[in-house]
Amino acid sequence: MKEVELAVDDHALLELGAFAVTLPAPIRELESPAWLVDLLRENASAPLSRSEDVRTTVRDLLRHGGYKPTGRGKPASEYLVRAVGEGKLSSINLLVDACNVVSFHSGLPISVVDADLAAPPLRVGIAASDSSYVFNPSGQEIKVDGLLCLHDRVGPCANAVKDAQRTKTNATTRNALCLVWGHQELVGETQAATQWYQELLTRAGAECVAVSRPF
Repeated sequence: MKEVELAVDDHALLELGAFAVTLPAPIRELESPAWLVDLLRENASAPLSRSEDVRTTVRDLLRHGGYKPTGRGKPASEYLVRAVGEGKLSSINLLVDACNVVSFHSGLPISVVDADLAAPPLRVGIAASDSSYVFNPSGQEIKVDGLLCLHDRVGPCANAVKDAQRTKTNATTRNALCLVWGHQELVGETQAATQWYQELLTRAGAECVAVSRPF
């Protein structure tokens, strides 16, 4: 398993769930189990339940550094709710499907990055002024000034809104870093979401371990 070290800046509101995962084979060789895909349904039985309180609290977390989580810049978890409601969320791959299941049912945004594409050192903190990155294959950019982000040696590469194209999982991914973006006021919810996420991946044959946090 690839070891991952992650530094986390002091933050008044953030409760971060983080772990590393190694798949038994590259993503392209793995199929999401039917039981996992079934959990993408609105009425699926799940141990977590999102709420309006979670939605507003997550937005407060993202506002803390000056970012405005509205419009196209809203948390990714809110897009999932709409996609599921419209029947537009389908299976993508094992890592992303598990991410979407937990994010949808918990209401917490989650990032998944390819741990072999993110260049150490890795750090979670608020992005500096004039920060941006490309988030999709067509080259569209998102400005992340004041937004809590995962940073690698190149710059910010993931957050609760949109992850960078350069570190996204792909057909060859075997090692990933998963981040659950939670708020300290949501007592126990970040931990519960992170634990369920690991349980789903482990059941599907992956190996999950906590990341190291250097001081």
